Amino acid sequence: MTQTFSVIALLVVCLATVLVAVHGLRLSRTTSDFYVASRTVRPWWNASAIGGEYLSAASFLGVAGLIVVSGQSGLWFPIGYTAGYLMLLLFVAAPLRRSRAYTLPDFAQIRLRSTALRKLTTYLVVVICLLYIVPQLHGASLTLTVATGLPGWVGPILVAAVVCLTVISGGMRSVTFVQAFQYWLKLAALVIPTIFLLTRIIPGDDPALRITQLGDRLGGNGTLGLYETISIIIALLFGTLGLPHVLVRFYTNPTGQAARSTTVIVLGLLSIFYIWPVALGILGRLYTPVTGAQGNADATVLLLPGTILEGVAADVLTAVVAGGAFAAFLSTTSGLVVSLAGAVSQEFFSGTVRGFKISTVIATSAPVLVAALTSSLALAGAIGNVFAFTASTICPLLLLGIWWRRLTAVGAIAGMLTGAISCALSLLISGLLVESSEPAAALLRQPAAWSVPLAFVVMVLVSLATSDRVPRGVERILARLHVPEQSTLRD
Repeated sequence: MTQTFSVIALLVVCLATVLVAVHGLRLSRTTSDFYVASRTVRPWWNASAIGGEYLSAASFLGVAGLIVVSGQSGLWFPIGYTAGYLMLLLFVAAPLRRSRAYTLPDFAQIRLRSTALRKLTTYLVVVICLLYIVPQLHGASLTLTVATGLPGWVGPILVAAVVCLTVISGGMRSVTFVQAFQYWLKLAALVIPTIFLLTRIIPGDDPALRITQLGDRLGGNGTLGLYETISIIIALLFGTLGLPHVLVRFYTNPTGQAARSTTVIVLGLLSIFYIWPVALGILGRLYTPVTGAQGNADATVLLLPGTILEGVAADVLTAVVAGGAFAAFLSTTSGLVVSLAGAVSQEFFSGTVRGFKISTVIATSAPVLVAALTSSLALAGAIGNVFAFTASTICPLLLLGIWWRRLTAVGAIAGMLTGAISCALSLLISGLLVESSEPAAALLRQPAAWSVPLAFVVMVLVSLATSDRVPRGVERILARLHVPEQSTLRD
C-alpha cells in the first residue's frame, strides 16, 4: 500500500509540474522571456521561486540525515544555507540585477571585457551546475527506491524528462511558475508529516526522559572539529554568492530595489522551511539508530512515518514526503538546467531561443550519464563540496567585480583558476584517502577556509601587478551597478 500511495504522489507532482510549465508556455514568446522572464518577476513571486530551486535534495533530505549522523554539528548547514542570503542581500543582489546581464558569463564580459574570462566563467558554470545536478538525481534514485521499491535508475530519468519538458516549454518564465509552486508544495510536504508525528509522540512520551536523550544524542558521535565547522560556514556563506541558478534569478527582477526586496523575503521563507527538516532530523536522532536510517541517513525523512506510525497513516505520510522530495529534485534541477542551458547557449549557439532549447536537452542528458556512473555521497555533504567550489571561484569574481574598480581580467582568471584547482584537488585527494582525524586530512576534507582566501589574495595581487590592464570605462560600469535606477525602468 505504501508503494501505491507513493507512486501516485510522484505522478501527481510530475503532472502538476508539467501543467504549471504549460501555463508559462503561453506567456513565453521572446528571447528575454526564455532567459530572464523579461525582467518582470515581482519580489514575492521571485522569492518563492528562489526558495523552490534553492531548497534541494540537501535541504529536504540531507539536513535531517546530517543531524541523525552528526548531531548538533549538522545544524550548521541550515544556518549557513540561510545566512548566505544575507551576504547576497548586502553585497550582490541589487548590483547584479543592474548589470543588465542574462548570465554570469555575461556579467564577466560586461565588467572586464575579456573573451578568455567569459569562456572560463562559462566552463566553471557548467562544472558547478553538473556537480549540483548529480546529487539531485542521486536523491531521486534514493527516494524512488525507498518509497516505491522501483529500480533506482527510474528516478533520474523521470526527473530529467520532466525538467527538460518544463524548461523547453517556456524557459525562465515557465520555470518561475514551477519553482514558486514547488516551494509551497515542499513546505507542506514537511509540515504535515512533522505535525502528525509530533501529535503521536508528545502525548505518549515522558518529556523529561526525551529531553535528556535528545541532549545526549545531539552532542554524540560525528561532531565536527573547530576548523571543519569554520570551513563549512565559510563555504556556505560565500558559496551562496556563486551559485549560478540562484544568481540568475536576480536578473528577472524589474529593478535593483526589487532584487533586494526579493532577498529579504527569501530569508524569511528559508527560515520557515528549515524548522521542519531540523525537527525531523531530531526525531530521527531519537527514533532511528545513530548510524542512520537503515544504513542511509538521507532516508530518515522518508522512513520516519513508517517507524513511528502504522497502517494507512504511515503510508499516506510517506507518500506525502516522497512527493515533496520529488518536488525538491525537480525545482532545483530546473533552475540549474536554466543556468547551464543559458551559459551553453550564449557561448556556443549565439544565444537564440533554438540554441537554448538544444542546450536544455544537453543539460538534462549529461547529468543522467554522470549520475549513472557515480555513487551517491551524503546529500548535504556533496552539496557542501559544491558550495566550497563556488566560494573559491565565482564568489571572488562577483565580489571584487562589483566592489573593486582595480580588478583586471588577468587577475580574475588567475584567482578563479587558483581557487578551482586548489579546492578541486583537495576534495579529490580527500576522497581517495582513508578517513583520518589528522589535521592535514581536515584541511583537505574541508578546504574552503584556505582556498577561498587564497583565491581572493591571488586575484587581488595579480590585478595590482597588471594595473595597466584595468578596462576602460570601468567608472561608468560601476556607476551602473551601484546607482539605483528609477522604479519604472525596464531593460
